[in-house]
Amino acid sequence: MAVETTTATTATRGSTFLRVSVGLQALTLFFQAVSAGLLLSTSYGETLHAVGARVTYGATMLYVIAAVLAWKPGGGSPRPILYSTGFLVLSSVQVVLGIAHEPALHVPLGVLMFGLTVLDLGRVLITTASSRASLR
Repeated sequence: MAVETTTATTATRGSTFLRVSVGLQALTLFFQAVSAGLLLSTSYGETLHAVGARVTYGATMLYVIAAVLAWKPGGGSPRPILYSTGFLVLSSVQVVLGIAHEPALHVPLGVLMFGLTVLDLGRVLITTASSRASLR
């Protein structure tokens, strides 16, 4: 009984960390969209967008860590590792395109990343809600 409780607690913590990290990533990507608009219309927009890029990249790395922790010690699915690694690759491409000043590729990729993050957040929330319902 104690082993089952410990495993359930670890899985709950792992899924909570995963949900928080995906939510943080979605929030930072939304901030990037807002700061991109400010980049076009204000003098401080470039600074906000540059700082936001670093925070977004950090949030994406946090998502990779959360996915690994939810899988290995938490006993969850390894699938979020694939998603988080994909986001890390897309974020790396975004950084390169942003530094190279290639808005024709940078902007659509940013929109794609935001859409994928919202879909991933929905997947994580639905998976968590269905696993909670099955525990009851």
